[in-house]
Amino acid sequence: MTVDNTAPLISVRGLTKSFGERQILNGIDLDVKQGDVVSVIGASGSGKSTFIRCVNFLEEPSGGEIIYRGKPVLEAFKELPLYRTKVGMVFQQFNLFNNMTVLENCTVGQINVLGINKDEATKTAMKYLEHVGMAGYVNAKPHQLSGGQKQRVAIARALALNPEVLLMDEPTSALDPEMVGEVLDVVTNLAKEGLTMVIVTHEMAFARDVSSRVMFLDKGLVEEEGSAEQIFNNPTSQRTKDFLSRFNLMK
Repeated sequence: MTVDNTAPLISVRGLTKSFGERQILNGIDLDVKQGDVVSVIGASGSGKSTFIRCVNFLEEPSGGEIIYRGKPVLEAFKELPLYRTKVGMVFQQFNLFNNMTVLENCTVGQINVLGINKDEATKTAMKYLEHVGMAGYVNAKPHQLSGGQKQRVAIARALALNPEVLLMDEPTSALDPEMVGEVLDVVTNLAKEGLTMVIVTHEMAFARDVSSRVMFLDKGLVEEEGSAEQIFNNPTSQRTKDFLSRFNLMK
């Protein structure tokens, strides 16, 4: 059987989301193919985090469809936790289990969701903890770690489930400035290794230099979407130009 690498891993079609009478997303379309690194940018309140949470069904979409490998997610997966092993998530606030060690945080999902035995889960967890530079902290509890260390553990935990796509919701927003670089280095290396990612970010230099594509959201709509080079060097929308002009990154 021939695998079509040009087919999207995830397709978002006409995605809408409302909270009561407040419309947050107004019909978002996006295709994410294998190896893509898509940065989602926009002003505060533009719907970025709501979008990424809807893709992972942490928020239930009000309308539209999320399609994974050609099938609507809710038809393809009887249980959403199984979908979330394929489409992993890294949060702003780490969401680690405070009563568990670093190693336990990275094995519990493998054991409980994937049914992997403890020894194999530990081996996989150690692989990814080493990958993010946290293998020396396996017995630490989250309260003993810095923000940057917690986020690196959270990334290792997501990778241990072997996702095909990794979603990140502002992975550096809760960090002190001196810790931002260590997390961005990890994410940049994952991009170089070919991991498919969709990243909500306010780090514009990262979006420009690491992303293969950029989607600019404005008031719940896709104002502009294209290659990082096109968005940052030759945007067509005045709203995009006005937004990026704040960061002095446009040529």
